[in-house]
Amino acid sequence: MVAALVKEIELQKNYLDNEMIETIYFGGGTPSLLNIEDLIMIIEKIKNTFQVAAGAEKTLEANPDDITVVKLNAWKETGINRLSIGVQSFFDDDLKWMNRAHRSQQAIENLQLAKKYFDNITIDLIYGIPGLTNEKWKQNVDKAIGLNISHLSCYALTVEQKTPLDKMIRKHKKENINPDKQSEQFLLLMQWLEDAVYEHYEISNFSKPGYRSQHNSSYWQGKKYLGIGPSAHSFDDKSRQWNVSNNQKYIESIEKANLPFEKEILTDAQKLNEYIMTSLRTMEGLDLEKISEAASYKLQAAGKKYIDSGLMQLKDQHLILTREGKLLADGIAAALFI
Repeated sequence: MVAALVKEIELQKNYLDNEMIETIYFGGGTPSLLNIEDLIMIIEKIKNTFQVAAGAEKTLEANPDDITVVKLNAWKETGINRLSIGVQSFFDDDLKWMNRAHRSQQAIENLQLAKKYFDNITIDLIYGIPGLTNEKWKQNVDKAIGLNISHLSCYALTVEQKTPLDKMIRKHKKENINPDKQSEQFLLLMQWLEDAVYEHYEISNFSKPGYRSQHNSSYWQGKKYLGIGPSAHSFDDKSRQWNVSNNQKYIESIEKANLPFEKEILTDAQKLNEYIMTSLRTMEGLDLEKISEAASYKLQAAGKKYIDSGLMQLKDQHLILTREGKLLADGIAAALFI
C-alpha cells in the first residue's frame, strides 16, 4: 500500500498547479500504525514533489493505545508537529458502548505522555451517547481542559445505517440516541468552553488562541487540496474527485499508472452553495462581499427570518449563526442555497 501511495503522489504532481502546501494530514484509518520508515518515505516524497511551506502543519491521527515513547520520539523526528488523538470519552462505560479498544486511564496517561513531546494536540470527544448525563459530559470537558489540551473536536454521536451499531439499536440491544439531549449537551459545551477561553471557530471545533487546525480551516476556506489513497477526496476549485474505496482495485490501478477516481465538475451554483454551507459553520460567518451583488441580496432576503428569530445575525456584512442557530446549521444553510 505504501508503495502505491508514493506512486500516486508522483502521478498527481501537477494537480495543485504548483501551489504551496501549507498542511499535511495523515488520517483515515490508523496512520499511527505506519512504521517510521514508511512515514519518512511518504513525507520525503511529498517534499520532493511539491512546494512545502517551511512551517507547514503536519498532523498525524493516533489512537490513545497506539502511543508510546518510541513512537512519539520517532514522529517528532519525522517532522510531525501536531497529533490528533481519538479519545472520544474519559469514561470506560462510554468507550465500551462505542466498542473502543482503549480505556480511560490509558487515554489520560498517554495524553500526559504525548504532551511532553507535542504542544499542539487535538482530541475528539463525543456527546449525546446514551447514558451520558450532563454531569458526566461536563467531567469529560473538564478533564480535557485540565489536561491543557489546546484543541477539541466535539461531535454528536451519529448512527450510520446498516452498521453493527445500527443493527443492535434496531434489535433493542442498545439504547438509541436522543436528539434533544444532544442539542442540550452541545449548548452546554459551547458555554463551558467559552468560559475556559477556547475559540469556537467552527461548529465542531474549539481551540485555544493560536491553535486552530490549519488543515481543517483550509476546507472551510475553500482552498485546493489533494487526497492520496483509497477513498481520498481532492478539490481543485473547479472540480471534486474521489478515489476508488477498494484497496486492491486502488493498488492494481496505481501499479498500472492509472489514477482510479471519479470526478464531478462543479457549477457556479454548486460552488456558491458550498461556500454558504462551509462559511456558516465558522465563527467569521458568510462574507457577503465575497459573492455577487445579486447573490448577496438574495441571501439577505432569505436570511431575514433567521435574523428576526435570533438564529443568525448580520454583522459587518457577514451572516453569522448565533449559538442557537448553530444547532440548526445544516438546515439553515440548505434553506439559503441559491
